[in-house]
Parts: sequence; C-alpha cells; structure tokens
Amino acid sequence: MKLSEHKDLKKEILALPVKEKDKLLLRLVAKDKVLTEHLHFLLLEDASNLNDRVAFIKKEIVAVLEELNTTPKTSAKDTLVVLRKLTKQINHFYKVTKADFEEIALKLEMFKAAPMKFRFKVHSLTKNHEQLLANYVVKAILMVLRKFDKLHEDLQFDLREEVNQLLTNVYDSYMAKTAASLGLPKQID
Repeated sequence: MKLSEHKDLKKEILALPVKEKDKLLLRLVAKDKVLTEHLHFLLLEDASNLNDRVAFIKKEIVAVLEELNTTPKTSAKDTLVVLRKLTKQINHFYKVTKADFEEIALKLEMFKAAPMKFRFKVHSLTKNHEQLLANYVVKAILMVLRKFDKLHEDLQFDLREEVNQLLTNVYDSYMAKTAASLGLPKQID
C-alpha cells in the first residue's frame, strides 16, 4: 500500500497530534535499517564523517582489487564476484548518504582498478564468465554515466579525466565489442 494512493490517510496522519506522530515515526524508523542509518547520518554526522566513510570504502576497494590483481590465476568469475560485492557496498553508502559525487568517484575508482585482462579462463558449459563480466561492467558504467550527466558541470569537470581513462581502459580490453554494442561512448566531452 502506497501513501500516495490513499490521500485521506495522508490527511489523517498530518492531523495527528505531534506526540502520536513522533511515536509512529520512531516505530517506522526502527523497522528499516537503511532509513535508520540515513537519519543518523543526516542528524548526527557532518562532512568529516562523509570523508571517513569514503576513505573506508576506498581503502576496501584498493585492498581487495590489489589482491585480485596480484593473484596469479585471477579469472573473470573472481572479478565479477568481487565487483558485485564492492558495488553493493557503494550502493549502501549512497542509500545512507545520498552523496552523488562520492558514489560516482568510488565506482570510477573501482572499475579503473579492476582487472580486465585474464590469462586463465573458467571453463563452464553453461556460462561464459568473460562475457558476463563484460556485460556487468559496461552496464554499470552506463548507469554511472547517467548519474554523471546529472551532476553540476563543475563536478563533471573534476571527474571527466577519470571517466575518459576508464572508457579508454574498457575499449582497450576484450570488452570493446560489448561496449560498442551496448552504446558505451569512447570518450565524453
């Protein structure tokens, strides 16, 4: 049930006494972990906490992808698992902070550090892991570019070089054919 579908309910909620609304709000917030974290961030944290959160995730990205890049038998399957895990962590960060610029910067850093060339293939009769990784990376980058287009032009300027470097990396890898077929640009202006 959506509140927008029940206009009478919305009016009645707004007409409740403040004490009753507060009680209901606290009960609702307690049921949603992400909402609780978001409210904590909005009401009790400041810019330094945002920087700490970003630094923590950057450290995680560097550590995990450095290990993946130095492992001799890294495969597309391993990379896909790691990228999905890191993306989930960045998405949770965004749900809590609503920090667009930082989310885009973290995802750019993650994809730039991810391996895109593999010496070993995982043989599977049902899945081509290299193609699964290529589809995942290209589609994720397309989503990042959509968010990038919505940023203020000054913020876009700050990230433009990183975006173009990532696009170059993708087109210099085996993912070039997938990138072209899904409409990923080679460069942005």
